[in-house]
Amino acid sequence: MNIGFGEIALIVFFALLIFGPKKLPELGQAAGKTLREFKNATKGIIDDDETTKAQK
Repeated sequence: MNIGFGEIALIVFFALLIFGPKKLPELGQAAGKTLREFKNATKGIIDDDETTKAQK
């Protein structure tokens, strides 16, 4: 699934309309923090799986 510049611009435009310019940075920070935590959690699961396979 490839998202181009036009699609991203459209999403940002509608986000500005819905949430307003003052709330948008807060939402971006929250989304970034959530994504970072998700990546760290999945990395931990993958590392645990590799450790288990190595022990067998």
